[in-house]
Amino acid sequence: MNAGRFAWGIAAAALLGLAAPTGAARADDIKIGVILTYSGAFADNAREIDNGMALYMKQHGDTVAGKKIVLIKRDSTGAAPDVAKRLAQELVTRDKVNLLAGFVLTPNALAAAEVSREARVPMVIMNAATSIITTRSPYIVRVSFTLPQVTVPLAQWAARHGIKQVYMMTSDYAPGHDAAAAFEKAFTAAGGQIVGKVAMPLANPDFAAYVQRAGDLKPQAVFLFVPAGQQPVALMKTFAEQGLTRSGLKILATGDVTDDAVLQSMGDAALGIITSHHYSFVHESPENDAFVTQYAKAFGTESRPAFNVVGGYDGMAAIYQALTALKGDVGDPDKVVAAFKGMRIDSPRGPIVIDPATRDVVQTVYIRRVEKVNGQFVNVEFDKIPNVRDPGKEK
Repeated sequence: MNAGRFAWGIAAAALLGLAAPTGAARADDIKIGVILTYSGAFADNAREIDNGMALYMKQHGDTVAGKKIVLIKRDSTGAAPDVAKRLAQELVTRDKVNLLAGFVLTPNALAAAEVSREARVPMVIMNAATSIITTRSPYIVRVSFTLPQVTVPLAQWAARHGIKQVYMMTSDYAPGHDAAAAFEKAFTAAGGQIVGKVAMPLANPDFAAYVQRAGDLKPQAVFLFVPAGQQPVALMKTFAEQGLTRSGLKILATGDVTDDAVLQSMGDAALGIITSHHYSFVHESPENDAFVTQYAKAFGTESRPAFNVVGGYDGMAAIYQALTALKGDVGDPDKVVAAFKGMRIDSPRGPIVIDPATRDVVQTVYIRRVEKVNGQFVNVEFDKIPNVRDPGKEK
């Protein structure tokens, strides 16, 4: 572990007023096995989810219905389904966790889903966004989003606003496939044309050739999806270097690409990008105003709570609400999952509901534009679609 990751790990522990565990958990503690990518290319995403969880526990304490909440954290190291499955098995069989939680990446969530299903252990998804995840175990609940959920509204918005031709550039793994399929289906249904598409490698992509291809085709717009983190910065840098951000080309993307945590580092290359997503740190609501203020106090005045932070924060809110309803009794996993179904949370992103039929989140999706406000690059919401369910599960 490098010094930076060690530092934020200690900071999160300090935020909770906790030291490293020195003994075994008590028999009546509620143990949550957290599987995140604490190292590797997606470590920043894990840090954000971790921070969201820590902030919620700081605000609400580490005891629910008289039971102490113990987080047992494990590092999946990246997109490593074999590792994630092994960690989930160890957490269930050796550590005897009552719930599994976390999951930055879809391959890891799908691998752990098998353990959740077979061992009947409830599992709370705080980011991984491929539609099928909740179908892989009846014990999975998701509080984050799905790629079709945020992509279909963007495709429909683009078609309504005069965009007729789009070239698609998406990452070559399940969320990218979901995003591409959802955008193409919705956009063509509305009369648009896909003039080309490419699936880019998830690991260590060099975007130059893909961006050049977009420039050669001269589409009216491009649609982008890459996972949040440093890849969007590299992608938009490539667009700028090849002169496409000043060419009149319209750039459409899911909110992963203009993630609040890295948007400032993109600079002028990000200006004007139209995205759809479920959270911007400049979202206007009393709940978000308080959330942003409290996050800055906890993690530094320059810190922006990105959507992964909200995933961790709302994930803990859902767990606490379920445990309160159950009076701390987690002995029956079916009753635990039932406590999540139909749950309503006043989130910093706006109100969310857990669909009792699909165990997936229902929420408002916002259409945003990157603008420079008071010297800062931000995702300014200018349209919204309320009560959006996952289109990937529509029959």
